[in-house]
Amino acid sequence: MDIHRCRFVPYPPSSINAVAFSHPTVSRSQRGTPVRLAIGRANGDIEIWNPLNGIWHQETVLHGGKDRSIDGLVWVTEPDQILQDGTKVVGKARLFSIGYTSTVTEWDLEKRRPRKQASGMHGEIWCLAAQPLIAPAKGGGKSAPNGVAQGGKKLVAGTMDGSLVLYSIDDDDLRFDRVLVRSSSKKTKMVSIAFQNRNVVVVGCSDSAIRVYDMRNGNVLRKMTLGSDLAGGAKEIIVWSVKCLDGRDIVSGDSTGQVCIWDGKTYTQAQRLQAHNQDVLSLATSADGSTIISGGMDRRTVLYKKTSGSAARWSKVWHRRYHSHDVKTMTSFEGNGVSVVVSGGPDACPIVLPLREAGMENHRTLSHLPQNPPVQSAPKSRLIVSWWEREVHVWRLRRPLQDLVDVADGKSGVDKNWKLLARILVKGEANITSATVSGDGSLLVVSTTSDIKAFHLKPRNDAKKDELKVSKVDLQEDVCKQGATQVQISPDGRWICAIQGGSKLSVLAILRDSTIDEKPAIHPKAIRLQRIERKIQKHVSLGGLGQYDRTITHIAFSPDSKMLAVADLAGYIDTWVLGIPQPKLQNGVDGMHDDDDQSASESEDEGDEQTPGDLRWTRNPKGSLIPKLQASPTVLSFSDYVPTLTESATSENESQDDYTLLTVTARPQVLVIHPSLGSLTPWSRRNPISRFPVQFRDTRDLVKGALWSGDRVWLYGTSFLFMLDLSRDLAEPAQVKGSANGQLVKKGTKRKRGPDSGAGSKMEIGAAGPTKVSRQLTDGAAEDMSLDGPALDPTDDEDATSQLADESETDDSDDEARAGELALLRDAQGKTVGAGDDADASPVFWHTYKYRPILGIVAFGGEQREQKQVLANGNGNGVVDNADPRQTLEVALIERPLWDVDIPDRYFGDGEWEK
Repeated sequence: MDIHRCRFVPYPPSSINAVAFSHPTVSRSQRGTPVRLAIGRANGDIEIWNPLNGIWHQETVLHGGKDRSIDGLVWVTEPDQILQDGTKVVGKARLFSIGYTSTVTEWDLEKRRPRKQASGMHGEIWCLAAQPLIAPAKGGGKSAPNGVAQGGKKLVAGTMDGSLVLYSIDDDDLRFDRVLVRSSSKKTKMVSIAFQNRNVVVVGCSDSAIRVYDMRNGNVLRKMTLGSDLAGGAKEIIVWSVKCLDGRDIVSGDSTGQVCIWDGKTYTQAQRLQAHNQDVLSLATSADGSTIISGGMDRRTVLYKKTSGSAARWSKVWHRRYHSHDVKTMTSFEGNGVSVVVSGGPDACPIVLPLREAGMENHRTLSHLPQNPPVQSAPKSRLIVSWWEREVHVWRLRRPLQDLVDVADGKSGVDKNWKLLARILVKGEANITSATVSGDGSLLVVSTTSDIKAFHLKPRNDAKKDELKVSKVDLQEDVCKQGATQVQISPDGRWICAIQGGSKLSVLAILRDSTIDEKPAIHPKAIRLQRIERKIQKHVSLGGLGQYDRTITHIAFSPDSKMLAVADLAGYIDTWVLGIPQPKLQNGVDGMHDDDDQSASESEDEGDEQTPGDLRWTRNPKGSLIPKLQASPTVLSFSDYVPTLTESATSENESQDDYTLLTVTARPQVLVIHPSLGSLTPWSRRNPISRFPVQFRDTRDLVKGALWSGDRVWLYGTSFLFMLDLSRDLAEPAQVKGSANGQLVKKGTKRKRGPDSGAGSKMEIGAAGPTKVSRQLTDGAAEDMSLDGPALDPTDDEDATSQLADESETDDSDDEARAGELALLRDAQGKTVGAGDDADASPVFWHTYKYRPILGIVAFGGEQREQKQVLANGNGNGVVDNADPRQTLEVALIERPLWDVDIPDRYFGDGEWEK
């Protein structure tokens, strides 16, 4: 593989302003409840994450628009319902947001666009909270477990003009209700809000006070004052965050760096803790009210615990600096074996902290880069297309890597090898959801939630090939106005596949002349392809997140553009084939249901006179036999192989020539499918995930994309690059003698104790101890003495090597990475090679962590030459293999490290300085 290591492609990360879980807690009786994490960013995007018991999969992104920001997120979850037959319908979850305007927005997760908006005659909204549906107990204690209130559902918003306003969300609607409270002073701003119970709301203000209001009549129950700021500070104290401990005591964090505990009955201050040097911006609490976590402007994350006994007091346990900037927001979740706190700020990276196992497990830094890479390439013209927000950049890599290596002054050639050809700013207010470019680089299609635009790219003249002329290609208005969440152009440049409304599939034909210089035309009518109707129970589709799981996230064309495959979050794969229409058979033939045949015929009838050359997209006869994935897919890709026979296979001829479709899920699970046969390939049956190397199975980051080079497939994620040779089987892991229940364990590694609580791996004994001791000499000088590593407990069976993949923010040295890869090479030359293969053959599996963080990898046209270098380690060093004539894959690997990105200025405390 020839790799162009690129850092010139921009992708500015956006600050995290809000995080919220759909369910703060999930009990054992609610195990089937779909839990999601919403992350709101300053550019108006909302990311939807699935915790997946600690896997953390970024499923979808709800794109914002121009001058929009997400500054507050609130989930509203209705109570579960029990039907007459005993079936439980999970309560419906709705997502609302604010953006420092007077508008509240509800989002449609299925269509990935705003669903409803409402505003009133009041100032900008600074905080938002949902009124609990559970009524408080009559005795004034905790809420009754089954006491669902009969009143309406409300959202309460605090504004900058000192008002509390109500928004009604009854009957699946969103509308402004009334102003509950108007402040007598215009200087008072409602900054933070939390509910003590359904009838009592606590509001943190900007005038050194915390006010408690009665939701039923708007009366002030109590005003708790904080006094004046410290000497030299502001006159008024701002209460940035308030939380309620399990419906009892109140916790506040303010601009003096103090965390205050207030008695929930008398509304008096019980304790004051000074653990921050600057403002406390965010708070999070455990479900039982025994733990408090605060985050501040000084980058500190502080953990507090309550002491036991009659005179119980809160005390600081420890503090860490996980973030490189302010800790602006945080939220907690407990349930399904997961107990974590997620925090974020201007450094754009979500941090997952263990809550129940705080101090016993490592934290985990999630990537600031999107799961679906916002980059594509045009291999024939050597173009790279990248996009973010409303901007598209088109770059060109002029010369192949081999030409740069052969020249004398290679460094100067590398610096001049790339050039920005075009910069396109898409008109409108909506951010770009997807973009795609044809293989020859002549057609660019860009989609937003409200529009689809197409552009023709061609050189201005023969003398100025590095200057592109961009012209608009007309599209039918009926197709454009619906927008699209994802678009993809086929490899032959004759079809455009668009996902509209999240789950509807449309195909547009591209009409071309003989030369690429002529502007292409797009057929005015779109072909609507019908997906297989899956039998999903109504109580599942009507509750929870509704039809959100049926959202299509991946599109793949076969290399000859005669097969189309899509995959959704539920794990279903649908395929269509392009060919001459056959006479219609009776219903139920080829394994399709009656409903499927009817919808397929509707698609064919709709496609009459729409596709050139009498070709139609028809459903794959064996498509219903493709197995359902165990988790949401992260990769869907066809190999470069084109079968010679495309007729339908019979059950007696399972070895028929067919396409190869690769899919990787978030569990992880790697499946190689023959789509025309509707079955797994023999290689996939012989190589389950349990046979994959431990480096692949223990990597926590998810696979983002795949590239093919013959039988080799290259899988990459944010922090890794793997290679699998699908022409040979993987070796079975060695079995350690004496292992319990015959469990297979890789030789040289230790077994894990069990699953973690959703963040990082468990800490080793002595991991938090000192590494250096300063010794004072007789002449007054100090000498630093390094300590040996802590002695590990021989009974500790924790895997000591798992932290390399767990901590994406760890600054691994090249020596450490090289040592791990050399160890893998020894294993590759020995046990990784399949049975019967020569020991000097190239490895079946290869990996490196040298490149990070990876935004995306795009391929260019390779060249045929003898490849004499075996992939030994991440630096390309190793033994020389026998001459292997194969097509060398040339790629551009795009990295976007955070240290190369401009972020806002941060606070520097005493004794700190910028490096």
